[in-house]
Amino acid sequence: MICCNDPGTGLYAAAMTMNAVPTNRLDRIAMGLSGLCLVHCVGTAILVALLASAGGVLGSPIIHEVGLTLAMAIGVVALGRGALEHGFLLPAAVGALGLGVMAGALSLPEGGHEAIYTVLGVSILALGHRLNVLASEEHF
Repeated sequence: MICCNDPGTGLYAAAMTMNAVPTNRLDRIAMGLSGLCLVHCVGTAILVALLASAGGVLGSPIIHEVGLTLAMAIGVVALGRGALEHGFLLPAAVGALGLGVMAGALSLPEGGHEAIYTVLGVSILALGHRLNVLASEEHF
């Protein structure tokens, strides 16, 4: 049986030589971005409660859309490459669930439960990236 992440196959060797940024670093960057997102969401909720004018800038839908787009792009690359490198699919599945919760939160009305679901999604996504880091460290 031929496996796509078998070190003896040409596909694996080609994929490993093309990695400009190690997956571990992408996962750590993604976890940092997840933390920034968490701080943004909690900070926005607090600032909106204190200063209504700050909510207009920080609570702008474009920030959420750009943040989700960045999270999805980095998540797909980091978690996908991790799955190819170490062969475990659990980190990618957990990360995909987190991205799905974050995407679902965008469809909720502003000011309702959107922030709660966003924080939950970001936390699940960060867990997926952490599992990816642990799987990479265990594999090598």
